[in-house]
Amino acid sequence: MIITRTPFRISFFGGGTDFPDYYQRAENGGAVLSTTIDKYVYITCRKLMPYWSYKHQFQYGSAREEVNEIDEIRHPSIRETMRFFNLNYGLDMHYNTDIPARSGMGSSSAFTVGLLNALYGLNGRMANKRKLAVDAIHIERDMIGEVVGVQDQIAASFGGLNHVTFGKNGFFVHPVTITKERKKELESHLVLIFSGFQRFATDIEKEKVSNFAKKENSLRQMSEMVNDALEILTSDEDILNFGRLLNKAWELKKSLSDKVSTSSLDKLYERGLENGAVGGKILGAGGGGFMLFFCAPEKRAGLLESLKDYLNIPFNFEENGSQVVYYREE
Repeated sequence: MIITRTPFRISFFGGGTDFPDYYQRAENGGAVLSTTIDKYVYITCRKLMPYWSYKHQFQYGSAREEVNEIDEIRHPSIRETMRFFNLNYGLDMHYNTDIPARSGMGSSSAFTVGLLNALYGLNGRMANKRKLAVDAIHIERDMIGEVVGVQDQIAASFGGLNHVTFGKNGFFVHPVTITKERKKELESHLVLIFSGFQRFATDIEKEKVSNFAKKENSLRQMSEMVNDALEILTSDEDILNFGRLLNKAWELKKSLSDKVSTSSLDKLYERGLENGAVGGKILGAGGGGFMLFFCAPEKRAGLLESLKDYLNIPFNFEENGSQVVYYREE
């Protein structure tokens, strides 16, 4: 039996520039600034003995699948990840999560990375962080055919606060080297609120990708903001400027597609700004999920009081990425 733990991520700047459709054409490629947090996907796998009328068993959310052939599997990531390994034994897999799916925190990619890590381990192998990311990107983009960027798979695999760059030669992960005190200062200014709306990101991302040629200037500005954010973090500049920059990035993100935000999300965001936040953004593709606000710690209580009809999710940064947390040879 093996259990993997894979973190969710918060993307601050550059989302959208991690699509190959953009960064392989752009002169300076793409870039994102993101961190993983201590909210996780847990995947338990073990070989299933041939006692039953089915060969494979999967439990995820409220769903349960019992199948004999890989082609029968409904869950696309499970199906294609098993095809990737060409398993010749029965598999029993259970999935648990700290945060619901379709909420903008990279849950789909965290699932794929965690399952890859588990199946490598079950087969007596250890995959390094880069291999986990590369394999997850291949499974999601090439095998499943999803319209997704590549930052989520990288964040889930590597973990930590990272500046990730993308270009014709692939991706490069640059850990952000700031003091422990500065990192805690950044963390203390963040408030994560669940909007209550879950959504499928694919339709939103398809529209964004179709608009890339028309929105190239906006995407270039979003990529350049990564360097602006890094300059704030790595200097003595007022940390609140990071939040003000988030506000500018949110306005640019909304310009990529009219599906990124909704009237309800706009009202939630405006309420946050009226009650202490200096900036923020919806996480992920948009349309729902989690809203991140940036506010001074002394204004946090007032902000949360104004948003008391929404769910606040306390969190801390994490550094480890996807890990095997339990292994027992059977």
